[in-house]
Amino acid sequence: MPAQRPGAPALPTLGGKKPSYRERVADALRAALIAGELRPGEVYSAPGLAGRFGVSATPVREAMLDLAKEGLVDTVPNKGFRVTAVSERQLDEYTHIRSLIEIPTTAALATTAEPAALEQLRPVAREIVTAAADGDLIAYVEADIRFHLGLLALAGNEHLVAVVGDLRKRSRLYGLHALVEAGRLEASAEEHLEILDALAARDESAVRAVMTRHLGHVRGLWAAG
Repeated sequence: MPAQRPGAPALPTLGGKKPSYRERVADALRAALIAGELRPGEVYSAPGLAGRFGVSATPVREAMLDLAKEGLVDTVPNKGFRVTAVSERQLDEYTHIRSLIEIPTTAALATTAEPAALEQLRPVAREIVTAAADGDLIAYVEADIRFHLGLLALAGNEHLVAVVGDLRKRSRLYGLHALVEAGRLEASAEEHLEILDALAARDESAVRAVMTRHLGHVRGLWAAG
């Protein structure tokens, strides 16, 4: 496995079975795309991205082909890969679908989730806060995905988790940079701990309120592009 360059964005591990190196590279690239580090319309070469992430070009090229299958990038012959654009209408539709799924599902966990299972997500919520404090957007997005999909998994519906996971892959959070510069990303990150606290208190109405506010912030980040 190629060594990662010091100071390069960390390659994430999404939990569950240990991912392959190719999967780890794909996760890191996907997180960079969601965070707005890779911009729509821009063409990126595998060697250029490899240097940026401190890995070899081969796993990057393979990972980008995986992202192309997901519709996140298009291949550009002899040049590399172009990040696909997402329209405002698509973002509104993603937000609507996520609201219909995530708010009631998460709120219902206030009465069904085991306290121990909820507490297992607290370290991930703290990772989000730490990444926000460090201004590490890729780590922020990766931990955010793990947190929300892990939370939804407690409902016991694998297809629901897959649907939300796909919507998150297609997201674009261009406003993260602005929040870092304004010193406001940490406040947004703290909402994840607030969600867990409301769930631990078995306060379904509070969970619903926090989730509604949280998803509203996410749409604002998408619109900031």
